[in-house]
Amino acid sequence: MVQKVAALTQKRRESRPADDTPSSRGMSRSLALSVPIVLVSSLALSLNLASPAQAAGLAKKQLGSGPLLAAPTPTVTTAAVRTEAAPTEYTVVEGDTISAIAGRFGLASASVLALNGLGWSALIFPGQVLKLAEQAPAPVSTPAPPAPAGQHTVVAGDTLSGIAAGAAVSVQALLDANGLTRSSTIFPGQAIVIPGAPASVAAVTPVAAAPAAFVAPAAGSHTIATGDTIGAVAAAAGLSVQEMLDANGLGWSSMIYPGQVLTVPQPAAVIAAAAAAAAEAAAAAALPTAEAAVFVTTVMTDEMRQNAQTIVSVGRAAGVSDQGLVIALAAAAQESGLRNVDHGDRDSLGLFQQRPSIGWGTNEQVMDSTRASLAFFGGAGNPNPGVTRGLLDIPGWESMSVTDAAQAVQISAHPDFYAKWEASARLWLPQLG
Repeated sequence: MVQKVAALTQKRRESRPADDTPSSRGMSRSLALSVPIVLVSSLALSLNLASPAQAAGLAKKQLGSGPLLAAPTPTVTTAAVRTEAAPTEYTVVEGDTISAIAGRFGLASASVLALNGLGWSALIFPGQVLKLAEQAPAPVSTPAPPAPAGQHTVVAGDTLSGIAAGAAVSVQALLDANGLTRSSTIFPGQAIVIPGAPASVAAVTPVAAAPAAFVAPAAGSHTIATGDTIGAVAAAAGLSVQEMLDANGLGWSSMIYPGQVLTVPQPAAVIAAAAAAAAEAAAAAALPTAEAAVFVTTVMTDEMRQNAQTIVSVGRAAGVSDQGLVIALAAAAQESGLRNVDHGDRDSLGLFQQRPSIGWGTNEQVMDSTRASLAFFGGAGNPNPGVTRGLLDIPGWESMSVTDAAQAVQISAHPDFYAKWEASARLWLPQLG
Protein backbone atom coordinates (compact mmCIF):
# COMPACT_ATOMS: atom_id res chain seq x y z
CA MET A 1 0.00 0.00 0.00
CA VAL A 2 2.82 2.37 0.95
CA GLN A 3 4.49 1.68 -2.35
CA LYS A 4 1.31 2.41 -4.33
CA VAL A 5 0.85 5.77 -2.63
CA ALA A 6 4.44 6.77 -3.27
CA ALA A 7 4.13 5.80 -6.92
CA LEU A 8 0.96 7.81 -7.37
CA THR A 9 2.55 10.86 -5.79
CA GLN A 10 5.56 10.61 -8.05
CA LYS A 11 3.31 10.34 -11.09
CA ARG A 12 1.45 13.58 -10.14
CA ARG A 13 4.74 15.38 -9.72
CA GLU A 14 5.89 14.31 -13.15
CA SER A 15 2.64 15.43 -14.81
CA ARG A 16 2.59 18.97 -13.16
CA PRO A 17 3.43 21.84 -15.59
CA ALA A 18 6.76 23.39 -15.35
CA ASP A 19 5.36 26.76 -14.18
CA ASP A 20 3.19 25.21 -11.45
CA THR A 21 5.39 26.48 -8.70
CA PRO A 22 4.27 27.92 -5.39
CA SER A 23 5.09 31.41 -6.61
CA SER A 24 3.16 30.98 -9.85
CA ARG A 25 0.21 29.56 -8.00
CA GLY A 26 0.18 32.70 -5.73
CA MET A 27 0.21 35.03 -8.73
CA SER A 28 -2.71 33.21 -10.36
CA ARG A 29 -4.73 33.38 -7.20
CA SER A 30 -3.97 37.12 -6.80
CA LEU A 31 -5.01 37.78 -10.41
CA ALA A 32 -8.23 35.83 -10.00
CA LEU A 33 -9.10 37.78 -6.90
CA SER A 34 -8.13 41.21 -8.30
CA VAL A 35 -10.46 41.10 -11.34
CA PRO A 36 -13.76 41.10 -9.45
CA ILE A 37 -12.48 43.79 -7.09
CA VAL A 38 -11.70 46.15 -9.98
CA LEU A 39 -15.07 45.47 -11.60
CA VAL A 40 -16.99 46.00 -8.38
CA SER A 41 -15.03 49.15 -7.59
CA SER A 42 -15.67 50.61 -11.02
CA LEU A 43 -19.37 49.81 -10.82
CA ALA A 44 -19.69 51.35 -7.39
CA LEU A 45 -17.90 54.53 -8.48
CA SER A 46 -19.97 54.92 -11.64
CA LEU A 47 -23.20 54.67 -9.62
CA ASN A 48 -21.89 57.07 -6.97
CA LEU A 49 -22.63 54.46 -4.35
CA ALA A 50 -19.25 53.99 -2.71
CA SER A 51 -15.68 55.11 -2.73
CA PRO A 52 -12.98 52.78 -4.16
CA ALA A 53 -12.13 51.66 -0.65
CA GLN A 54 -15.73 50.82 0.07
CA ALA A 55 -16.10 49.02 -3.23
CA ALA A 56 -13.04 46.91 -2.52
CA GLY A 57 -14.27 46.09 0.93
CA LEU A 58 -17.69 45.19 -0.45
CA ALA A 59 -16.12 42.88 -3.03
CA LYS A 60 -14.01 41.16 -0.41
CA LYS A 61 -16.99 40.61 1.83
CA GLN A 62 -18.97 39.10 -1.04
CA LEU A 63 -16.13 36.83 -2.03
CA GLY A 64 -15.47 35.66 1.48
CA SER A 65 -16.98 32.50 2.83
CA GLY A 66 -18.51 34.27 5.84
CA PRO A 67 -22.04 35.68 6.07
CA LEU A 68 -22.90 38.72 3.85
CA LEU A 69 -22.79 42.11 5.60
CA ALA A 70 -24.75 45.19 4.52
CA ALA A 71 -22.67 47.72 2.67
CA PRO A 72 -22.06 51.06 4.41
CA THR A 73 -24.77 53.67 3.70
CA PRO A 74 -23.42 55.91 0.95
CA THR A 75 -23.00 59.57 1.81
CA VAL A 76 -24.11 61.96 -0.91
CA THR A 77 -22.90 65.54 -0.61
CA THR A 78 -24.72 68.32 -2.52
CA ALA A 79 -23.10 71.64 -3.28
CA ALA A 80 -24.94 74.67 -1.82
CA VAL A 81 -27.14 76.40 -4.45
CA ARG A 82 -27.13 80.19 -4.40
CA THR A 83 -30.53 81.73 -5.28
CA GLU A 84 -31.71 85.33 -5.55
CA ALA A 85 -34.61 86.81 -3.65
CA ALA A 86 -37.67 86.48 -5.85
CA PRO A 87 -39.15 89.79 -7.05
CA THR A 88 -42.89 90.21 -7.46
CA GLU A 89 -42.52 90.31 -11.25
CA TYR A 90 -39.83 89.28 -13.72
CA THR A 91 -39.38 90.31 -17.36
CA VAL A 92 -38.36 87.44 -19.61
CA VAL A 93 -35.11 87.84 -21.59
CA GLU A 94 -33.71 85.85 -24.51
CA GLY A 95 -32.86 82.27 -23.51
CA ASP A 96 -35.02 82.16 -20.40
CA THR A 97 -37.10 79.11 -19.51
CA ILE A 98 -39.65 78.66 -16.77
CA SER A 99 -37.47 76.09 -15.00
CA ALA A 100 -34.39 78.32 -15.22
CA ILE A 101 -36.28 81.33 -13.86
CA ALA A 102 -37.77 79.25 -11.05
CA GLY A 103 -34.37 77.79 -10.14
CA ARG A 104 -32.71 81.20 -10.18
CA PHE A 105 -35.08 82.48 -7.51
CA GLY A 106 -35.48 79.26 -5.54
CA LEU A 107 -39.06 78.67 -6.70
CA ALA A 108 -40.91 75.61 -7.93
CA SER A 109 -41.63 75.62 -11.67
CA ALA A 110 -45.19 74.50 -10.99
CA SER A 111 -45.71 77.54 -8.73
CA VAL A 112 -44.49 79.95 -11.41
CA LEU A 113 -46.75 78.32 -14.00
CA ALA A 114 -49.75 78.45 -11.69
CA LEU A 115 -49.20 82.12 -10.77
CA ASN A 116 -49.20 83.03 -14.45
CA GLY A 117 -51.99 80.70 -15.59
CA LEU A 118 -49.61 78.73 -17.81
CA GLY A 119 -49.41 75.04 -18.63
CA TRP A 120 -46.32 72.86 -18.86
CA SER A 121 -46.32 73.23 -22.65
CA ALA A 122 -46.76 77.01 -22.63
CA LEU A 123 -44.20 79.18 -24.43
CA ILE A 124 -42.69 82.34 -23.00
CA PHE A 125 -41.08 85.14 -24.98
CA PRO A 126 -38.66 88.02 -24.34
CA GLY A 127 -40.39 91.02 -22.83
CA GLN A 128 -43.15 88.95 -21.26
CA VAL A 129 -43.76 89.86 -17.61
CA LEU A 130 -44.18 86.89 -15.27
CA LYS A 131 -45.50 87.02 -11.74
CA LEU A 132 -43.19 85.34 -9.24
CA ALA A 133 -45.13 86.20 -6.10
CA GLU A 134 -48.67 87.21 -5.21
CA GLN A 135 -49.28 90.96 -5.28
CA ALA A 136 -49.62 92.51 -1.85
CA PRO A 137 -53.24 93.45 -1.16
CA ALA A 138 -54.07 97.04 -2.01
CA PRO A 139 -54.24 99.25 1.05
CA VAL A 140 -57.75 99.94 2.24
CA SER A 141 -58.71 103.45 1.23
CA THR A 142 -59.77 105.68 4.05
CA PRO A 143 -62.49 108.27 3.63
CA ALA A 144 -61.27 111.74 2.81
CA PRO A 145 -61.33 114.05 5.81
CA PRO A 146 -64.27 116.41 5.89
CA ALA A 147 -63.83 119.78 4.27
CA PRO A 148 -62.68 122.47 6.66
CA ALA A 149 -65.20 124.92 8.02
CA GLY A 150 -66.16 127.59 5.52
CA GLN A 151 -65.64 125.31 2.51
CA HIS A 152 -67.79 123.09 0.31
CA THR A 153 -66.36 120.15 -1.62
CA VAL A 154 -68.06 119.91 -5.01
CA VAL A 155 -69.88 116.66 -5.78
CA ALA A 156 -71.44 115.46 -9.04
CA GLY A 157 -74.55 117.52 -9.84
CA ASP A 158 -73.48 120.62 -7.89
CA THR A 159 -73.91 124.07 -9.39
CA LEU A 160 -72.57 127.38 -8.18
CA SER A 161 -76.07 128.73 -7.75
CA GLY A 162 -77.06 125.64 -5.77
CA ILE A 163 -74.02 125.95 -3.50
CA ALA A 164 -74.69 129.65 -3.02
CA ALA A 165 -78.32 128.98 -2.13
CA GLY A 166 -77.37 126.25 0.31
CA ALA A 167 -74.91 128.60 2.00
CA ALA A 168 -77.36 131.51 2.01
CA VAL A 169 -74.98 133.75 0.05
CA SER A 170 -75.34 135.39 -3.33
CA VAL A 171 -73.89 133.74 -6.42
CA GLN A 172 -71.72 136.80 -7.09
CA ALA A 173 -70.26 136.70 -3.57
CA LEU A 174 -69.41 133.04 -4.07
CA LEU A 175 -67.79 133.77 -7.43
CA ASP A 176 -65.75 136.66 -5.99
CA ALA A 177 -64.57 134.59 -3.01
CA ASN A 178 -63.23 131.90 -5.34
CA GLY A 179 -61.92 134.03 -8.21
CA LEU A 180 -64.53 132.60 -10.57
CA THR A 181 -66.83 134.05 -13.22
CA ARG A 182 -70.33 133.02 -14.31
CA SER A 183 -68.77 131.06 -17.19
CA SER A 184 -66.40 129.13 -14.91
CA THR A 185 -66.68 125.34 -14.69
CA ILE A 186 -66.55 123.50 -11.38
CA PHE A 187 -65.72 119.83 -10.98
CA PRO A 188 -66.21 117.08 -8.34
CA GLY A 189 -63.61 117.27 -5.59
CA GLN A 190 -62.99 121.01 -5.99
CA ALA A 191 -63.05 122.98 -2.74
CA ILE A 192 -65.26 126.05 -2.86
CA VAL A 193 -64.74 128.77 -0.26
CA ILE A 194 -67.95 129.93 1.38
CA PRO A 195 -67.62 133.70 1.97
CA GLY A 196 -68.52 135.01 5.40
CA ALA A 197 -68.88 131.50 6.90
CA PRO A 198 -67.73 131.47 10.55
CA ALA A 199 -65.15 128.91 11.61
CA SER A 200 -67.76 126.95 13.54
CA VAL A 201 -70.02 126.49 10.49
CA ALA A 202 -69.67 123.10 8.83
CA ALA A 203 -69.24 122.72 5.09
CA VAL A 204 -72.43 123.24 3.17
CA THR A 205 -74.17 120.10 1.93
CA PRO A 206 -77.00 120.30 -0.59
CA VAL A 207 -80.29 119.28 1.00
CA ALA A 208 -81.49 117.52 -2.14
CA ALA A 209 -79.87 115.94 -5.16
CA ALA A 210 -80.67 117.06 -8.66
CA PRO A 211 -83.87 115.41 -9.83
CA ALA A 212 -84.34 114.53 -13.47
CA ALA A 213 -86.61 116.81 -15.49
CA PHE A 214 -90.08 115.31 -15.81
CA VAL A 215 -92.90 116.93 -17.74
CA ALA A 216 -96.45 115.67 -17.37
CA PRO A 217 -99.05 115.66 -20.11
CA ALA A 218 -101.41 118.56 -20.55
CA ALA A 219 -104.39 119.14 -22.84
CA GLY A 220 -103.69 117.73 -26.29
CA SER A 221 -101.10 115.22 -25.02
CA HIS A 222 -99.44 112.67 -27.30
CA THR A 223 -98.00 109.28 -26.28
CA ILE A 224 -94.78 108.50 -28.13
CA ALA A 225 -94.86 105.41 -30.37
CA THR A 226 -91.93 103.60 -31.95
CA GLY A 227 -90.55 105.72 -34.80
CA ASP A 228 -91.95 109.03 -33.56
CA THR A 229 -89.81 112.14 -33.60
CA ILE A 230 -90.29 115.53 -31.95
CA GLY A 231 -90.40 117.13 -35.38
CA ALA A 232 -93.15 114.84 -36.62
CA VAL A 233 -95.30 115.34 -33.51
CA ALA A 234 -94.83 119.13 -33.66
CA ALA A 235 -95.69 119.25 -37.38
CA ALA A 236 -98.85 117.23 -36.84
CA ALA A 237 -99.95 119.69 -34.14
CA GLY A 238 -99.10 122.77 -36.21
CA LEU A 239 -96.30 123.77 -33.85
CA SER A 240 -92.62 124.51 -34.29
CA VAL A 241 -90.09 122.08 -32.84
CA GLN A 242 -88.96 124.76 -30.39
CA GLU A 243 -92.53 125.24 -29.13
CA MET A 244 -92.85 121.49 -28.58
CA LEU A 245 -89.50 121.36 -26.75
CA ASP A 246 -90.38 124.34 -24.55
CA ALA A 247 -93.80 122.92 -23.66
CA ASN A 248 -92.15 119.73 -22.42
CA GLY A 249 -89.01 121.08 -20.79
CA LEU A 250 -86.79 119.41 -23.40
CA GLY A 251 -83.68 120.49 -25.27
CA TRP A 252 -82.51 119.77 -28.81
CA SER A 253 -80.35 116.90 -27.51
CA SER A 254 -83.12 115.32 -25.41
CA MET A 255 -84.15 111.72 -26.07
CA ILE A 256 -87.75 110.54 -26.33
CA TYR A 257 -88.88 106.94 -25.90
CA PRO A 258 -91.98 104.85 -26.67
CA GLY A 259 -94.64 105.32 -23.99
CA GLN A 260 -93.46 108.81 -23.03
CA VAL A 261 -96.32 111.35 -22.86
CA LEU A 262 -95.68 114.76 -24.43
CA THR A 263 -97.66 117.93 -23.92
CA VAL A 264 -99.09 119.23 -27.20
CA PRO A 265 -100.46 122.77 -26.63
CA GLN A 266 -102.99 124.15 -29.09
CA PRO A 267 -101.34 127.02 -30.96
CA ALA A 268 -104.38 129.31 -31.00
CA ALA A 269 -105.20 128.66 -27.37
CA VAL A 270 -101.59 129.14 -26.39
CA ILE A 271 -101.36 132.51 -28.10
CA ALA A 272 -104.59 133.73 -26.53
CA ALA A 273 -103.68 132.47 -23.09
CA ALA A 274 -100.20 133.94 -23.36
CA ALA A 275 -101.57 137.36 -24.19
CA ALA A 276 -104.03 137.25 -21.27
CA ALA A 277 -101.35 135.93 -18.94
CA ALA A 278 -98.93 138.63 -20.04
CA ALA A 279 -101.28 141.40 -19.04
CA GLU A 280 -102.26 139.78 -15.75
CA ALA A 281 -98.71 138.81 -14.88
CA ALA A 282 -97.46 142.30 -15.61
CA ALA A 283 -99.98 143.78 -13.20
CA ALA A 284 -99.44 141.18 -10.51
CA ALA A 285 -95.67 140.99 -10.59
CA ALA A 286 -94.83 144.38 -12.04
CA LEU A 287 -93.11 142.74 -14.97
CA PRO A 288 -92.77 144.56 -18.28
CA THR A 289 -95.41 143.30 -20.70
CA ALA A 290 -92.77 142.45 -23.33
CA GLU A 291 -90.86 140.30 -20.87
CA ALA A 292 -93.97 138.46 -19.66
CA ALA A 293 -95.16 137.76 -23.21
CA VAL A 294 -92.17 135.58 -24.10
CA PHE A 295 -93.43 132.76 -21.86
CA VAL A 296 -95.79 130.06 -23.14
CA THR A 297 -98.48 128.96 -20.70
CA THR A 298 -99.88 125.47 -20.19
CA VAL A 299 -103.51 124.59 -19.63
CA MET A 300 -103.96 122.45 -16.50
CA THR A 301 -105.56 119.02 -16.58
CA ASP A 302 -107.91 117.98 -13.78
CA GLU A 303 -105.09 116.08 -12.06
CA MET A 304 -102.76 119.07 -12.28
CA ARG A 305 -105.47 121.40 -10.98
CA GLN A 306 -106.18 119.17 -7.97
CA ASN A 307 -102.53 119.03 -6.95
CA ALA A 308 -102.02 122.73 -7.57
CA GLN A 309 -105.02 123.45 -5.35
CA THR A 310 -103.40 121.41 -2.55
CA ILE A 311 -100.18 123.41 -2.84
CA VAL A 312 -102.02 126.74 -2.75
CA SER A 313 -104.22 125.72 0.20
CA VAL A 314 -101.23 124.54 2.26
CA GLY A 315 -99.29 127.71 1.39
CA ARG A 316 -102.11 130.08 2.29
CA ALA A 317 -102.66 128.27 5.62
CA ALA A 318 -98.95 128.81 6.35
CA GLY A 319 -99.22 132.52 5.51
CA VAL A 320 -97.21 132.29 2.30
CA SER A 321 -97.51 135.23 -0.08
CA ASP A 322 -98.68 134.96 -3.68
CA GLN A 323 -95.05 135.19 -4.81
CA GLY A 324 -94.23 132.15 -2.67
CA LEU A 325 -97.21 130.27 -4.13
CA VAL A 326 -96.04 131.04 -7.69
CA ILE A 327 -92.59 129.71 -6.77
CA ALA A 328 -94.08 126.49 -5.37
CA LEU A 329 -96.33 125.95 -8.41
CA ALA A 330 -93.44 126.54 -10.83
CA ALA A 331 -91.22 124.13 -8.85
CA ALA A 332 -93.84 121.38 -8.82
CA ALA A 333 -94.64 121.89 -12.53
CA GLN A 334 -90.97 121.46 -13.44
CA GLU A 335 -90.29 118.53 -11.13
CA SER A 336 -93.39 116.41 -11.73
CA GLY A 337 -95.71 118.23 -14.12
CA LEU A 338 -97.96 118.80 -11.08
CA ARG A 339 -98.56 115.06 -10.79
CA ASN A 340 -98.03 113.01 -7.65
CA VAL A 341 -95.81 110.48 -9.42
CA ASP A 342 -94.37 107.38 -7.75
CA HIS A 343 -91.08 107.44 -9.65
CA GLY A 344 -88.26 109.79 -10.61
CA ASP A 345 -84.52 110.26 -10.63
CA ARG A 346 -82.92 107.81 -8.19
CA ASP A 347 -85.39 107.66 -5.25
CA SER A 348 -87.20 110.93 -6.03
CA LEU A 349 -90.98 110.77 -5.55
CA GLY A 350 -94.11 112.91 -5.47
CA LEU A 351 -95.08 116.43 -6.49
CA PHE A 352 -91.71 117.99 -5.71
CA GLN A 353 -89.59 114.87 -6.42
CA GLN A 354 -88.38 114.82 -2.83
CA ARG A 355 -85.90 112.08 -1.92
CA PRO A 356 -86.38 109.87 1.16
CA SER A 357 -82.66 109.13 1.22
CA ILE A 358 -81.92 112.83 1.71
CA GLY A 359 -84.28 113.15 4.67
CA TRP A 360 -87.50 114.46 3.11
CA GLY A 361 -89.49 111.63 4.73
CA THR A 362 -90.43 108.04 4.06
CA ASN A 363 -91.75 106.93 0.66
CA GLU A 364 -95.31 107.19 1.94
CA GLN A 365 -94.70 110.63 3.45
CA VAL A 366 -93.23 112.22 0.32
CA MET A 367 -96.12 110.74 -1.69
CA ASP A 368 -98.54 112.63 0.59
CA SER A 369 -99.13 115.82 -1.43
CA THR A 370 -100.11 117.85 1.65
CA ARG A 371 -97.02 116.83 3.62
CA ALA A 372 -94.79 117.33 0.57
CA SER A 373 -96.17 120.88 0.19
CA LEU A 374 -95.50 121.60 3.87
CA ALA A 375 -91.92 120.37 3.42
CA PHE A 376 -91.42 122.59 0.37
CA PHE A 377 -92.63 125.69 2.22
CA GLY A 378 -90.78 124.78 5.45
CA GLY A 379 -90.79 127.40 8.17
CA ALA A 380 -92.74 126.74 11.35
CA GLY A 381 -94.76 123.99 9.68
CA ASN A 382 -91.71 122.11 8.34
CA PRO A 383 -92.34 118.38 8.95
CA ASN A 384 -88.57 117.76 8.77
CA PRO A 385 -87.19 120.45 11.11
CA GLY A 386 -83.42 120.65 11.10
CA VAL A 387 -83.16 118.09 8.28
CA THR A 388 -84.52 119.75 5.14
CA ARG A 389 -84.91 123.42 4.34
CA GLY A 390 -88.02 124.93 2.75
CA LEU A 391 -88.71 128.19 0.98
CA LEU A 392 -89.50 130.11 4.19
CA ASP A 393 -86.16 128.97 5.62
CA ILE A 394 -84.19 130.66 2.78
CA PRO A 395 -82.97 134.12 3.87
CA GLY A 396 -84.06 136.80 1.40
CA TRP A 397 -86.14 134.50 -0.78
CA GLU A 398 -88.71 137.28 -1.32
CA SER A 399 -86.16 139.31 -3.30
CA MET A 400 -85.07 136.37 -5.45
CA SER A 401 -86.39 135.53 -8.90
CA VAL A 402 -88.83 132.62 -9.16
CA THR A 403 -86.17 130.32 -10.61
CA ASP A 404 -83.52 131.25 -8.04
CA ALA A 405 -85.92 130.79 -5.12
CA ALA A 406 -87.14 127.44 -6.43
CA GLN A 407 -83.54 126.32 -7.02
CA ALA A 408 -82.61 127.32 -3.45
CA VAL A 409 -85.03 124.68 -2.18
CA GLN A 410 -84.74 122.02 -4.87
CA ILE A 411 -80.97 122.20 -5.64
CA SER A 412 -81.52 121.02 -9.22
CA ALA A 413 -78.97 120.21 -11.90
CA HIS A 414 -81.06 122.46 -14.18
CA PRO A 415 -81.52 125.61 -12.12
CA ASP A 416 -82.84 127.70 -15.03
CA PHE A 417 -85.70 125.36 -15.99
CA TYR A 418 -88.11 126.76 -13.39
CA ALA A 419 -88.29 130.08 -15.24
CA LYS A 420 -90.34 128.68 -18.13
CA TRP A 421 -93.19 127.82 -15.73
CA GLU A 422 -93.48 131.28 -14.17
CA ALA A 423 -96.04 132.64 -16.64
CA SER A 424 -98.20 129.53 -16.28
CA ALA A 425 -97.99 129.65 -12.48
CA ARG A 426 -99.08 133.31 -12.45
CA LEU A 427 -101.98 132.44 -14.75
CA TRP A 428 -103.03 129.48 -12.62
CA LEU A 429 -102.96 131.26 -9.27
CA PRO A 430 -106.10 133.43 -9.77
CA GLN A 431 -107.95 130.38 -11.07
CA LEU A 432 -107.09 128.42 -7.93
CA GLY A 433 -108.29 131.08 -5.49
